Amino acid sequence: MLHLPPIAALRALAAAARHLSFTKAAQELNVTQSAVSHQIKHIEEMWDLKLFERLPRRLELTHAGERLSVIVDDFLSRLTTELESLKADAGHKALRVEVMPSLAVKWLVPRLQQFREDHPEVDVWLSTHHDDIAGLDRGEFDAVIRLGDGHYPRHKSWYMMRDYVLPVARPRFLDEVGRPETPADLCKLPLLLRFSGILSPGWDYWFKFVGVPEELYADALKEGTRFPDTNMAIQAAFEGEGVVLARSAHVWEDLQTGRLERLFDITCPSDVSVDLVCRPERAETPAFVAFRDWLLDEARKSQEEFDAAEGVTTAPT
Repeated sequence: MLHLPPIAALRALAAAARHLSFTKAAQELNVTQSAVSHQIKHIEEMWDLKLFERLPRRLELTHAGERLSVIVDDFLSRLTTELESLKADAGHKALRVEVMPSLAVKWLVPRLQQFREDHPEVDVWLSTHHDDIAGLDRGEFDAVIRLGDGHYPRHKSWYMMRDYVLPVARPRFLDEVGRPETPADLCKLPLLLRFSGILSPGWDYWFKFVGVPEELYADALKEGTRFPDTNMAIQAAFEGEGVVLARSAHVWEDLQTGRLERLFDITCPSDVSVDLVCRPERAETPAFVAFRDWLLDEARKSQEEFDAAEGVTTAPT
């Protein structure tokens, strides 16, 4: 049976692989550089595998190092999370939920206090990474709130809401540059963009929906500042840097207070829904059931508000 090194050595391996530096790994772990080097050498001898190429002034992972360091890092992360969960107060249940950063900040977090008051026995631990389904499969959290098509064959899922896509900007910015009269006029203004590959509808989706020819907006989408999530793009809009394409759930309160202004009275439903997805073995636990029922009720209320603002009598599907 393969002998496993001590946890300290595994932590050294994970840190050294992350930094590609024994010195930086030692700083992270608060040990000496020689201690990290000794621990890595111990693992290599125990497993009879070379994990790092020691090059002048730098390290490189070998093929074995790349594969094993990922496994070790994942093991340590899951072990830490499970230990924290098990050490939680005896009368509490921890529910680990992954959620999109923008939806967390703008929609979920402002509502969580009410859930806490209704269910003090449940502690919700939020995470805002983007590798949500993969993390769910690895057991890093119990549920995710994500954008999708509602099809999750390996998991239990519940439809939450499908909001609307709309361009918004800071009122003072519009006073300075002038308010566009037609959707095509937006191509003359600085548009705040997101990285490609993000599931949330982008500017090209909106322009196509409202009938702006591609030759008019293509150049406007090639250059400009890009953001990894909608929340950062919205913040840039607050700073007066341009026009952001946002979903109702992200800017609802800001539109009500006047911090942001909607540019056109055009109803454009999002092409993806917000869904709650759960690990099957957690679907019937009391903590998750309580959170699910509360969350779906809050989503229903929001959907009704969004629909009313758009003059829609039933939620779009």
